[in-house]
Amino acid sequence: MYFRMAKRLLFNTNKRLLWNLAYKAGFKGIRAVQKHKKRLKRGDFFPPFLYISIINSCNLRCQGCWVDVAAKQEKIDVGKMNDIIGQAKEMGNSFFGLLGGEPFLHKEILQILEDNRDVYFQIFTNGHFITPEVAKELNRLGNATPLISVEGTEIVSNERRGKLQVLNDTMEGLHNCLDAGLLTGVCTSVCQTNYEDLVNDAWIDRLIELGVMYGWFHIYRPVGPDACPELALTPEQQYNVRKFVVETRSRKPIVMIDAYHDGDGNALCPAATGFTHHISPWGDIEPCPIIQFSKESIYDDRPLKEVFNESEFLTDFRKVAAESTRGCIILERPDLLKDLAERHGAKDTTIRGEAVQELDDMEIRPSQYNPGKEVPEKNLAYRLAKKFWFNDYGAYSKHFQADNWIDTRTENPQKPG
Repeated sequence: MYFRMAKRLLFNTNKRLLWNLAYKAGFKGIRAVQKHKKRLKRGDFFPPFLYISIINSCNLRCQGCWVDVAAKQEKIDVGKMNDIIGQAKEMGNSFFGLLGGEPFLHKEILQILEDNRDVYFQIFTNGHFITPEVAKELNRLGNATPLISVEGTEIVSNERRGKLQVLNDTMEGLHNCLDAGLLTGVCTSVCQTNYEDLVNDAWIDRLIELGVMYGWFHIYRPVGPDACPELALTPEQQYNVRKFVVETRSRKPIVMIDAYHDGDGNALCPAATGFTHHISPWGDIEPCPIIQFSKESIYDDRPLKEVFNESEFLTDFRKVAAESTRGCIILERPDLLKDLAERHGAKDTTIRGEAVQELDDMEIRPSQYNPGKEVPEKNLAYRLAKKFWFNDYGAYSKHFQADNWIDTRTENPQKPG
């Protein structure tokens, strides 16, 4: 597997783009994590990786989407983006995730990349607006990887994403990226309707044959105004997805990303560990994209390093999340999240203004935390990378108590009283 992966990198990639990825996201990204760990030791905080939703608008209407995509368009302009990225770079950050809505509906997205060519971006996109011209420009800039979302077969994609011809348009964007020589990834929010079709060797082999360099299986999270809880995976299915990812890493020449487990297979939440937080299109600083409560904004007068370091809401969130579960607090303990928001007077950052009610309406559901069924990494490279650069940074050993965990694997889970 190592030889086949090396062969793909050597013969099937643009070496300039590969170097940019290795240096700006790899070497500089590792350095950002090291600085983060040093900050934690002296009691300071600034996340080494930021998710930034640069626009709320989208051409699709996906099941389970938490973004107010139909609301009046809001976006973070180039000047403010450059300011955010510049302040993060001063803290050592070099890798940023750009989300939406659909990021390529932001007319200045390529200008943002142009203005910040010393750092690297991962762009979460449906691919519909990546024309050959856009893909060629991304190649010239050399500091971004498109992560294109594929949600199933043609029929499933139409249903999941609320529009006809979704898969065809997505695959056209994917091919435009690959034809331009971009280092391209494919992600899937794994749910009941695509589990059988995409969590298998045939799909991974097809991605490799196409020239896709990495994949990412997210677990579907039933949140937002159209949560569609019937799409959520069972604990056994989530366990099977985790096993499949680990096995694929040891057998197939494709990088498989996973942000919810350490090298020993222990579950974690990147927001609870402090690895990342999220900035909304309205500038609100949130724990993560699906937790839409905030006390601070990028438009506050204070520098970002002070905002993150002094935020009582974010600090308390990390503590409460780490004390209650190694999984996803919004799925397993929405009651604690509601209490946290109310105690801090955190505002609902949605336009629909129903985030609190949505928490009230949520049933407790399982997430990545499945005690006793941990799947350790088999691939030595992944295991070492997670050991040194992606783990819980001591968050759970400091706060977590196993008896705090509420078992959500029952057939009809109830909220704690």
